[in-house]
Amino acid sequence: MGRDVEVGRANRIYEDLRMIRPAGRSDIKNYIKVFLGVDVPDVRVCGDHDTPMDYLWHCWSADKSTGKTNADAMLISADDANMASDDNAGANGDAVVWANRAGGKTHIAAIATLLDCLFKPGCDVRILGGSGEQASRMYDYLVGFLGRGFEQFVDGRILKERCQFINGSKVQVLTQSAKSVRGSHVHKLRCDEVELFDRDVFEAAKFITQSTKGIKAAMEVISTMHRPYGLMGEVVSSAKEMAVPTIKWCMWEVIERCVSRSCSTCPLWGYCGGKARHADGYLKIDDCITQMKRSSKAGFESEMLCRRPSIENVVFADFEPAVHVKPVAYDPDLPLYRTLDFGFVNPFVCLWLQTDAEGNVRVIDEYQRSRATIASHAEQLKQRTPCREEQVAATFCDPAGAGRNDVTGTSPVRELRAYGILTKYRRSGILEGVELIRRALRRGDGKSSLVIDPRCVRLIEAMQCYHYPDDVRRRGAELPDKDGVYDHHIDALRYFYVGLKHNSGAMVRKY
Repeated sequence: MGRDVEVGRANRIYEDLRMIRPAGRSDIKNYIKVFLGVDVPDVRVCGDHDTPMDYLWHCWSADKSTGKTNADAMLISADDANMASDDNAGANGDAVVWANRAGGKTHIAAIATLLDCLFKPGCDVRILGGSGEQASRMYDYLVGFLGRGFEQFVDGRILKERCQFINGSKVQVLTQSAKSVRGSHVHKLRCDEVELFDRDVFEAAKFITQSTKGIKAAMEVISTMHRPYGLMGEVVSSAKEMAVPTIKWCMWEVIERCVSRSCSTCPLWGYCGGKARHADGYLKIDDCITQMKRSSKAGFESEMLCRRPSIENVVFADFEPAVHVKPVAYDPDLPLYRTLDFGFVNPFVCLWLQTDAEGNVRVIDEYQRSRATIASHAEQLKQRTPCREEQVAATFCDPAGAGRNDVTGTSPVRELRAYGILTKYRRSGILEGVELIRRALRRGDGKSSLVIDPRCVRLIEAMQCYHYPDDVRRRGAELPDKDGVYDHHIDALRYFYVGLKHNSGAMVRKY
């Protein structure tokens, strides 16, 4: 009888603890382990990476405190939550989560959703996946967690794609359609496997999050990066400019700790180098070895190690930032060139380049601007050119820029001439310029003759992302994709190489 009393008392204490709001990071980790049976990895193995627990802590700490202590029950009313302190710093809770395949992204995001709904009364969460199956997977994880003793906090039935909590919190799965997304205004949007998203749906999703007192708006973009030119690649690049935190982990942050294997005979040693000795995750080492053997080197490094994405479909596979990106300053003893790609809605691009006696090319600066007049561009070109206009060896441009506009009766080439900028051009095929760039990146003897200054951020990105069409019907096409994003800087670089090769015969127009 006494033992039954003790068991009953222990059960009551256990259920009371379930009701207590975690106070800090270690409390959250322990809460998840005790009540969900998940030990969230929290060891940074790669020096520049994060951990799944870093992501959970970001989600948790982004919102304002309810002002309640650990002794208070978690299911306070939404009215009480709206009376909370308003002293939290930061505009929103946005985050980009870049992690490996089988890295637990969806699983951890489901845990974040449960914590949001339990401890942030009135929190409205939407799940949007790259496919209906992907979105349902996160929701299914959530429903599974509710079955571990949290059913009492659910208001009504748990439906196939939505459920509601007695404290007013809600979760719903959205379909991959602009109509579904545009009809929502919520606190939290979790976009799972965004690499597979329809671009129009993703753009529409950016506008649906709204904050209320005590709960910050947050759009979380969660994915593996499959391609350097894909949607996730764009998101990661823009996150830096927008000061949105990128939380990144790879296989080593989630792999199980290696305790008994011989490093000298382990197939993973070339990648591992002893990292698994410090790991504290759940991913089985044997599974990782099997996946490595199944996949290509590029695929494994992209999908599992979150290194540079697969370059199987990119045009300049030989471009390596470690080799081709170095600080290069203007040298007054070397000739200076400019090269232009015209645009109005699409960007107007200018690159500044120099060549030396050995034929090496150095890109020292770049300029990009949309929706501006030729007069504005001409002013910028002159201001940013580090020598007198008459000292510029040549300004190469898009041959199409010589075509007369039926409305204005003039052309970009003619307009630039009016501002003292003389341009040269030579008609050529895209493949000729592409091949000249490839030769500069790596000649037959393995040497490179092209270096780009780190300030040329857009050109460097374009060199990594310029790609062939993804459409299966166009796969194997010889011409790169004119995607309107990466092609403009590459076009400008092409005009330079073609113009330089045929400089003696390049056309010079005088008007």
